[in-house]
Amino acid sequence: MAQFKCSSCKTTAPLSTLSFKCSCGGLYELDFSTPKFSMNLIDTKEFNIFRYRAFMPLDNDLWKQITLGEGLTSIIHYSENLYVKLDYAMPTLSFKDRGAAVLVWLLKTIGVKKVVQDSSGNAGNSVAAYCARAGIECEIFVPKGTSPKKIKMIESHGATVTVFDGTRDETADACRKKAAEENIYYANHVYNPMFYQGTKTYIYEVYEQLGKIPDNLFIPVGNGTLLIGCRLALMELYEAGLIKKLPKIFIVQSEKCAPLFNATDTPLEIVPHNTYAEGIAVGKPMRGKEILNSTYAGVQEIILAPEEKILPARSELALGGFFVEHTTAATYAAYTDYISKHRLEGNSLIPLCGAGLKSEK
Repeated sequence: MAQFKCSSCKTTAPLSTLSFKCSCGGLYELDFSTPKFSMNLIDTKEFNIFRYRAFMPLDNDLWKQITLGEGLTSIIHYSENLYVKLDYAMPTLSFKDRGAAVLVWLLKTIGVKKVVQDSSGNAGNSVAAYCARAGIECEIFVPKGTSPKKIKMIESHGATVTVFDGTRDETADACRKKAAEENIYYANHVYNPMFYQGTKTYIYEVYEQLGKIPDNLFIPVGNGTLLIGCRLALMELYEAGLIKKLPKIFIVQSEKCAPLFNATDTPLEIVPHNTYAEGIAVGKPMRGKEILNSTYAGVQEIILAPEEKILPARSELALGGFFVEHTTAATYAAYTDYISKHRLEGNSLIPLCGAGLKSEK
């Protein structure tokens, strides 16, 4: 039976707990034995991420009331050695719908009526949309300077938007304070490990669509929600014997906000600077230690997205037919910068995480 387990003191808690972290201060992990991955366990009659529900920890049909048709995004052979996966082709135009769908599935299951959450925009928009679908009241905290288009999208789902006059990290602190003081469920994509049960479907889809995993994965990392989910699924495929070699993961950070770059086992203390890549502008990643001290058995490398190359990268992708937001462009900028300086063996995959209409800078 699935439960939460503290990453520090190993104390367990039921999935129905209203606490977003352990009383000792440690973050929760998911204590769940995933069935051995098999293509035979995929429900091919469903065209959303819940086709993979055999590998998720909730066993009920409430997902039918939650899904908005997220997932199953196309993979395009973009250039000779590069694939792109169109993860902005989602109900709320970002990959965060993967995690939000599973998280709200949990909320509906345990009877939550109201949530608060903090976000730079995309995760808040996803949680707001799925809460609207589930009939759950929702308030989203966003930092000052968040794209007005993202705010309007959140509000369109009936959620309350609180624009906090502070940094992304200060906004998160304010949101957690309200959740604790008013005993409201903190539906956060970083703290709640159920979110990663949704983002891991990115890898399931890649394997199902290509019949393999590319040699190199470039993943944008602020709080690491996509990265953590991908590593979970990659290890599942590897342990099932479906892939013989784990891909190299390139962890992409903005050069203006890179607490993981050159860090060892603990994120560096930095002062974030303004960057076009607002989606990964997280100066204090809550799971930073987990990211740096991963048990992932493959090779990982942390690289930077040069700020001056983000807008040209966005233009290049748009001329190729893909209009993406700036954080996605930053990932492509990091990829092109890397291959201009290093020899990269094999083929690579980049997630196109957010649609261009969501950002205006």
